[in-house]
Amino acid sequence: MKKTLLTLIIGFGILSVNAQVEKLSGPRVGVTMITPGSLASLIRGDVPFFSDEVREEWTGSTGKYGAAISQYGWQWESRFSDGGDITGIVEWVALIGGMEKGLFLPSVSSMVGVRTSSGIEFAVGPNLSLGGIAMVFGAGYNFKFGKLNVPVNITYVPSMNKTYKHDEEEAQYDYLYNEEYIDPDGIPNNGDEYWNYSETQYLVSSAIPAYSVTHQTGARVSIMVGFNLGK
Repeated sequence: MKKTLLTLIIGFGILSVNAQVEKLSGPRVGVTMITPGSLASLIRGDVPFFSDEVREEWTGSTGKYGAAISQYGWQWESRFSDGGDITGIVEWVALIGGMEKGLFLPSVSSMVGVRTSSGIEFAVGPNLSLGGIAMVFGAGYNFKFGKLNVPVNITYVPSMNKTYKHDEEEAQYDYLYNEEYIDPDGIPNNGDEYWNYSETQYLVSSAIPAYSVTHQTGARVSIMVGFNLGK
């Protein structure tokens, strides 16, 4: 009897903790602002995607202006530690950005952090996007309107130096082929005539040794809003 009572008490305790700290899985929408760098230049169209031009030295507006894109996705989360008013959480956030610009820019983040019963949370973890792998830092607050939870999160991905390597290019040449009919004595058809063939070589492009160029990717700041109905 004592064991059964103790089990019930522990069970009610766990349920009460879960009731205190909301689980905020659900859709996410927002906007990401990107500081000047290679990512912003790709999004702005200053540099084509999958082009070697991003490896070259920046010219014109390339690398000088930031960009902003919309985000749409979903957040999943689970708990690994319940501690009364503070709960440890693991979040997975999958987003697709840039659809308003006709782009498909996926990103996935896995974040570990804590959430308090008042709705404040902090988390950190890896982020994978077309810009590569980076760390993401997040903070948020859950606004409650009756049973409706509206979590608002701000995340920050710092800029990184990305090095682009340019392979060696050999010199390119073009050839002009010439042919000339020669008759030494000027008397046609007496057997001493012949054709003289020659070629002229022209340099089209000089050889370029291998080199590398380092650019900033640009930092990313995202503001995300979610929707979740509490029980």
